[in-house]
Amino acid sequence: MKVKTILVSQPEPKAEGSPYTQIIESQKVKIDFIPFIKVEGMSAKDIRIQKIDLTKFTAIILTSRKSVDHYFRIAEEMRFKVPDTMKYFCQSETIAYYLQKYITYRKRKIYVGKKSFADLLPTLKKYKEENFLLPGSDTQKPEISKALDDLKLKWERGVFYRTVHCDLSGIKEINYDILAFFSPAGIESLFKNFPNFAQKKTRIAVYGDSTLKAAESAGLTIDIKAPSPENPSMTKALEQYISKVNGRK
Repeated sequence: MKVKTILVSQPEPKAEGSPYTQIIESQKVKIDFIPFIKVEGMSAKDIRIQKIDLTKFTAIILTSRKSVDHYFRIAEEMRFKVPDTMKYFCQSETIAYYLQKYITYRKRKIYVGKKSFADLLPTLKKYKEENFLLPGSDTQKPEISKALDDLKLKWERGVFYRTVHCDLSGIKEINYDILAFFSPAGIESLFKNFPNFAQKKTRIAVYGDSTLKAAESAGLTIDIKAPSPENPSMTKALEQYISKVNGRK
């Protein structure tokens, strides 16, 4: 069955020349971008309720660019001047470079993992004397907490932002050939907003193992999976699938 319409459950990319634009042009399909979830920052009051004292930490563990944004946002709200001696342990190079938005990069102590959180653990292990703060979301992966506990580090988790479901009541029905999801929360939002959703002939595309598990647990049949060696991104996976079923190169 050919693909004509796709719903991507994320905001539309701002950059020109997006891979999605290439799919639209090369595969002659229509793609709508409708976020199913959004991120809300916690307030300084919320942080105090968690009994997080920013002054006691000597190092920050950063697992995403959102964690960078919300840490410095909260610091500003609480009128806490982040000391120049603060150490930053970043899960990836992308996150480390993003720090330049808030600090003078070359004058700070920044430690970088290759890609996954596991890559950062050998470096963290060398700094057991530090007091670590892990600012993150309400859906922090439990394996991260376990890994830090296993290293016997002095650390605290702070929920600096949370994921909430978008209100999609303005959409009467989900009638697309493909629905693309990127997180378990996106799957939850689908059924919260459309409790009577029936997959029927709709193809489901998922990114990541946790999204795959959530979709399968919800009773959905998965047609497109990413990442994989052949398709490291959602756009690559979509393009390959559409090319196959639509007969386009």
